[in-house]
Amino acid sequence: MPNSLAMILVGGVLMSAIALVGSVTLLLREETLERIVRPLVAFAAGSLLGGAFFHMLPAVAAMGLPATTSALGVMVGFTLFLALEQFLHWHHCHRARTDCKEPLTYLILLGDGLHNFLGGLGVGGVMLLDPRLGVAAWLAAAAHEIPQELGDFGVLVYGGWGRNRALLFNLLSGLTFLVGGLVAYVASDTIDVALLVPFAAGNFIYIGASDLVPEVNRHSKASVNLVHFMSFVAGIVLLWGLRVILGADG
Repeated sequence: MPNSLAMILVGGVLMSAIALVGSVTLLLREETLERIVRPLVAFAAGSLLGGAFFHMLPAVAAMGLPATTSALGVMVGFTLFLALEQFLHWHHCHRARTDCKEPLTYLILLGDGLHNFLGGLGVGGVMLLDPRLGVAAWLAAAAHEIPQELGDFGVLVYGGWGRNRALLFNLLSGLTFLVGGLVAYVASDTIDVALLVPFAAGNFIYIGASDLVPEVNRHSKASVNLVHFMSFVAGIVLLWGLRVILGADG
């Protein structure tokens, strides 16, 4: 699986580099950042759900995994991210950034590191199974990382961290995605990596539907709602287009 290892390494490094996008927050006014981030969140939600429903779940069906096993894998992935949301608060005060204080910054990094590790584990398993499916999964995960890292960096700076320190630790937190991918690669000799596909689908469904959609839903202005809805649809269309371009079966 040399090609799969190369994909995991490149994908992990690129995903970690996305953490550097947070520095953009220093160049933007708060109002401008809000206008950019929320459509990106809606786009990410559509991408994650599109990745799960157009790529991962059809792949699970094609692999012939027992329906109960597949459903259990999805629910484990979903529930594990619910646990992170409940106990580690990895969304890091996106709804009320001004309420975050310096001690929370360490919790932010811990939660983000665990989130990225589990994401890398799932996406790495998908890459090992099917490189085309892995590309779609990585793109969907990357779409989610961009708005998240914008928010994370802003929270760290508000919590009293210097710009360089915030960038460094955000980058280190992002590297756990690569660690997760490598763990999937090493463990592929002892476990059935096919089981990681429904696990990753459960991750994507939870983050997209439970964490991101509520962030952009029911805005007071109809015009803003329309922008968010069209951004969400664009994410779905992108992943459907990838399914067609990559020649996925079905």
